[in-house]
Amino acid sequence: MSAQPVNPNLPPDHVTVFIDGVEMAAPKGSMIIQAADKAGIPIPRFCYHEKLPIAANCRMCLVDVEKMPKPAPACATPVMDGMKIQTRSEKALKSQRNVMEFLLINHPLDCPICDQGGECELQDLSLGYGRSVSRFQERKRVVPDEDIGPLVATEMTRCIQCTRCVRFTADVAGTYELGGMYRGENLQIGTYDGKPLTTEISGNVIDVCPVGALTNKVFQFRARPWELIARESVGYHDAMGSSLFVHSRRGQVLRTVPRENEAVNECWLSDRDRYSHQGLYSDDRAVKPLQKVNGEWREVSWSEGLAAAAEILRGNAGDELGVLVHPATSNEEGGLLAKLAAGLGSGNVDHRINNRDFSDGAVAEPFALPMADIEKADVIVLFGTNIRHELPLLHQRIRKAQRKGARVHVVNPVDFDFAFGIAGKHIVPPSQLAGALNEAALREAAKAGNHAVLIVGGIAENHPQASALRQAAGEFAAATGASLCRIPQGANAVGLARHGVLPSRRDVAGMFAEPRKAYVIYGIEPGLDFADTPAAARALSSAKVVAFSHFACKSTRDVADVILPIGALPEIEATLTNLDGTDQRTQAAGKLPGEAREGWRVLRALGGELQLPSFEFTDLAGVRAAIAGNAPVTIARSAASAAAGEGLELAVTAGIYRTDGTVRRAEALQAHPLNTGARIVLNPADAQSSGVAEGAMAKIGSANGTATLPVVVDARVAKGSAWIESGYGATAPLGAGRVTVVSA
Repeated sequence: MSAQPVNPNLPPDHVTVFIDGVEMAAPKGSMIIQAADKAGIPIPRFCYHEKLPIAANCRMCLVDVEKMPKPAPACATPVMDGMKIQTRSEKALKSQRNVMEFLLINHPLDCPICDQGGECELQDLSLGYGRSVSRFQERKRVVPDEDIGPLVATEMTRCIQCTRCVRFTADVAGTYELGGMYRGENLQIGTYDGKPLTTEISGNVIDVCPVGALTNKVFQFRARPWELIARESVGYHDAMGSSLFVHSRRGQVLRTVPRENEAVNECWLSDRDRYSHQGLYSDDRAVKPLQKVNGEWREVSWSEGLAAAAEILRGNAGDELGVLVHPATSNEEGGLLAKLAAGLGSGNVDHRINNRDFSDGAVAEPFALPMADIEKADVIVLFGTNIRHELPLLHQRIRKAQRKGARVHVVNPVDFDFAFGIAGKHIVPPSQLAGALNEAALREAAKAGNHAVLIVGGIAENHPQASALRQAAGEFAAATGASLCRIPQGANAVGLARHGVLPSRRDVAGMFAEPRKAYVIYGIEPGLDFADTPAAARALSSAKVVAFSHFACKSTRDVADVILPIGALPEIEATLTNLDGTDQRTQAAGKLPGEAREGWRVLRALGGELQLPSFEFTDLAGVRAAIAGNAPVTIARSAASAAAGEGLELAVTAGIYRTDGTVRRAEALQAHPLNTGARIVLNPADAQSSGVAEGAMAKIGSANGTATLPVVVDARVAKGSAWIESGYGATAPLGAGRVTVVSA
């Protein structure tokens, strides 16, 4: 190799290498395997993964490098100018075959019953590099399996110690839950403490595992990969909209896997998106139109159900009608609901069912910079958010930024457990969040960065005085030059705002403060999805209600007069808009259950029954054309609620696996350790002054109602605050604001 560059015309940060006689340019410092991948030259590998740190411990990628006496691992050998590499020479192939022989010494020959069969990297490579007969006669070793939780199944005898899973939990998830124990031929991969995996992205160890040692416990033994049909879709449980494939067999959704998209979720998937499909097949799934007759529910035909719904809406049109829409509803369905409300003369339509303060007319907006650029920031301020539970994969990107040198500052009422280092913490009661954000030291820290980002989350956005917190965030961003990124409160909140699913007369709070005579609720579980459950129950119980629903649950049956079953997102073709403002289309993967129909078809039929204009379309293209002309809405604003009162300030976050009806019905997610159950968490000083101890059952009172909850005492909660998670029936009566411990 010459000291002079082989090709002087290359950029200064590139070198020339020759792989299998092919000349190519490669960045300085890159590895041989990266250059080969870029050129499309295959090199076998097990331990190497482009998103994980290099380990070089499987040795499957050994190649023949000129002037090197021994084969070199392609994943750990940096390129040099003029380097000549052979991937298929006799030396390289012999080395690769020898490595494969060693790997198969202890690997069990259980391919016919292995759940990874058909998509196993070891199976694929052994066909090309393995011997037909093993020369080893020793007994194969057996490794005991661990129960690492309800999501990931283990068969550790199959493990080839590539350590991909170890590096994933350490370097990507940041939880350091898996590791290598013992040495030499006794090496085992497992947990250090024998407890289940607690990371919110644990399912990705299934994807990185090249063998059947870690598999999907929910999908296990349900089907073979070649029996499945893959359909492109997106995650619909948070605003990130992760790209994914939904795998189904004979119309039943059996599995969800990530679809690579560097701009959104890279190659990862949160457990919430991966396992929520279980909830599609719950016992209370709405499968037939239902009508309440003389206080009793009975199944009816679609024509009868639509006629009953039309009669309710026709008799309560105009200002007497309210339309409430779940923020994960697709753009097509949302646009038609806006048209339905307009056609009936109602200005009472809203999707912001998680919000409590509408005084500033705020709606969801795209992030000020793309998600992928957040990991390039050098200062990140988290304001009123448990980002790890709100957007698990954005939390992972922030971890990447922090590992690259970004300084992360937190302003929260609870010192949440994040998987990255914190440069500064301001843990204060919710009423002091705005003041803490505008402290001079924090502003100066943001100004000192070249690329600062302010991320505003659900605690701030859904607070009773959210307008003041949003104002403080806007002032902070203007003063520091930080990019303002408000997390949309719903998977499609940005899209629904764009398509006019907003009030021109009464917002959610107004519709409950001044109850309407009739309501349409779309995709909502009334007992758990509203920010103010008691107010919603009072308003809906005294009105006529038409429910377009995925589930015929008790809370829906309690308030509805007609239930029309609609398809969930994995079962329909639709469009959602993520927090980058990007429209993403989904394909129908699962079969609609029973007599359920796509929401847009039901809305078209109802519009026809009501003889409304603009409902003459016959296909999805017609729907999209019809809603493209939706007029912008001048948003109505309710007065802000008073902040005064006695007691502890509530800090409310959404339970990570209690965010919507489908997730709440996914059994594996409900069994996960992160699903802690309904509880109230108090600072030790507040617990002592209230006369309650750890584990006690306490009666908690608020302006909305009372709840009996177990008490957890934790110094991470700001003094003067109480932390609860929404999505549980037990915490729903409390709403927000302030609470007092009535009795213990």
